[in-house]
Amino acid sequence: MSIVNEQKMSHITEQDNLHSPRILASVKRGLLWLGRSGLSVILGLIVPILLLGFWQYVYQKQWLPEQILPSPVLVWQTFWELIETGELTENLVISLKRIGWSVLLGGGIGLLLGFVIGLSRKAYAYLYPTFNLIAQFPVIGWIPLLLIFLGIGESLKIVAISLAVVVPVMVATYKSVSNVSEKFIEVSKVYEFSQWQTLLKVIIPAGLPNIVSGLRQGIMQAWLALVFVELLASSEGIGYLIVWGRQLSQPDIIYMSIIVIGVIGYLLDGILQLIEKRFNHWQNHAF
Repeated sequence: MSIVNEQKMSHITEQDNLHSPRILASVKRGLLWLGRSGLSVILGLIVPILLLGFWQYVYQKQWLPEQILPSPVLVWQTFWELIETGELTENLVISLKRIGWSVLLGGGIGLLLGFVIGLSRKAYAYLYPTFNLIAQFPVIGWIPLLLIFLGIGESLKIVAISLAVVVPVMVATYKSVSNVSEKFIEVSKVYEFSQWQTLLKVIIPAGLPNIVSGLRQGIMQAWLALVFVELLASSEGIGYLIVWGRQLSQPDIIYMSIIVIGVIGYLLDGILQLIEKRFNHWQNHAF
């Protein structure tokens, strides 16, 4: 029994010795990543902190009237007051819902058109020039026309924001599909894949990272378009808070809304960037 136990213990020790370098390597990579991330965060905060200090300095010196440049402390207090009353969270939820529906509609249409144009030369000849022309118009230019057909209801906001999503998603999908390596297509022919199997097992996996990148661009364009639409044709949403602050002659609400819009846009882009990196990492190992 003692010999068996010794053999087991020696086997466990050998396994531990094999795994320990891997664990140490993983720990080192994690520490390096934390160090780089922490340094990038610190460097990224330098300019905002300097701007905040300059803002407070200008306010104390009264270089601008308080009706134009309120105190940073007042803006911070307004932020918490609107959270406590629920006005900020309610309007933010409304805006995020609009983004969600617009990304579903615009992203779905963009993906469909991108695959059709990328897989069919005839579809490219017929459709791509038209959508390339549409891409030259900013979202704000469509609003007067959409007001005529849709009125000022919720459908106007969804359609207008969706237009901002369609083009980047369609272009990214089309380029991803059309630029798939011929080697992959030849392999699918060797295995006698059907067109449907080639699409699912070759074209989509090969082009997925670029498609995700297009979706990221579309979502960020939707966020920018949302602010424009809510400024011009809305009585709810985070963009409308800027209009509301102007109507009340309360610049603290305007500044607070602008900062919230910027911070949420930054966080949203950061999350999408991490997702995009995951897909790029997956592609590098898969192909």
